[in-house]
Amino acid sequence: MKHSLFAGAVALAATAFAHGAFADTITLGAAVSQSGKYSTNGQHTMNGYNMAVEAINAAGGIKVGDKTYTLAIKYYDDESTPARGAELAERLISQDGIKFLLGPYSSGLTKAIAPVTEKHGVPMVEANGASRSLFTNGYKYTFAVLSTSEQYLASAVALAAEMAKAEGRDPSSLKVAMAMQNDPFSQDIRAGVMDDATALGMKIVIDDKLPKDLNDMTPTLSKVRALKPDLLVVSGHSKGAATAIRQLSEQNVYVPMLAMTHCDSADIVGKFGAAAENTLCAAQWAPTLTYRDDLFGSAADFAKAFKEKYGYAPPYQAAESAAAVEVFADAFRRAGSLDQSAVRDALAATDMQTFYGNIKFDETGKNTAKPMVLYQVQNGELKVVAPTKWAEAKVIYPRPK
Repeated sequence: MKHSLFAGAVALAATAFAHGAFADTITLGAAVSQSGKYSTNGQHTMNGYNMAVEAINAAGGIKVGDKTYTLAIKYYDDESTPARGAELAERLISQDGIKFLLGPYSSGLTKAIAPVTEKHGVPMVEANGASRSLFTNGYKYTFAVLSTSEQYLASAVALAAEMAKAEGRDPSSLKVAMAMQNDPFSQDIRAGVMDDATALGMKIVIDDKLPKDLNDMTPTLSKVRALKPDLLVVSGHSKGAATAIRQLSEQNVYVPMLAMTHCDSADIVGKFGAAAENTLCAAQWAPTLTYRDDLFGSAADFAKAFKEKYGYAPPYQAAESAAAVEVFADAFRRAGSLDQSAVRDALAATDMQTFYGNIKFDETGKNTAKPMVLYQVQNGELKVVAPTKWAEAKVIYPRPK
């Protein structure tokens, strides 16, 4: 159903509520960052969850066996702290009686919560914990709709190699610099970049950890100025992305190719304008992709509806969060029951397309059906430039000085 049908669906749902057609409500639990360093992305996560819940309810709710249910979410603020997240997951399950959880924002928080949900046999569909180490513990109740972290900037390394070949250079002649936050997500990205660059014979000339507060990367940029890498890769969530763009501009440091995570949630275009031009941005999703589903319609339909509701274009964190709710709804329908084991088994058998992408879980709970995409800021807009199959524009390389 496209977003243009939402209004009519809301009216139908209101009539159904008035006549008692909905027997009960399925309440999902979520400890999400509303304060602390992840609060920006925590808000994107909550907006995505809420968008999907509202759309599902407006479309008539979820039929589970012989009963129809609405969805609701009980939130707590994890304060961007793993220990607090684990404590709140325990509270949601043991005190509030929540039987199904949506994930928090960030790999670190998800890693703190997953053992709690596993201990209690509570299915969790998560959308913002990409660390590959989440999927090496044998968890049976954690399912992730997003691509795992080692894949995030693999396309940037491949693109650098492709550009080198186009110039008649051997990819092994390229020098790579890395500046990564010391958290599970960014260190997984580092490992993936290391593996891909090493396989192509590229030389890692800078391998730095960003400072804990993510406020200053001057030491790394001084090395970049001296060593002149061909590719600089940065991962530090929203704050790290903003710091990188601001200081590269302020300190007039140049690299032919700049790739990073969290460009959209950091709003590097809106906040930094021309300084953000030609930056490559890893993303889980783009509104220009051709995925679609019956709830939201196309990726573009979702983006339009989201912007109308929240006043800004949806970053991929919001899109993947909405998709997580869709996956739960689909599993409830197929399970035909709210028994946690039955829902867990239905989640494991998921094979569906959403506006966000194809979703199919392997035995570890990873989504193996969706590739990453790479944007580039071109004339103030984010354009998909890789993988080539999904590209809407040609990459600008090297970045003009």
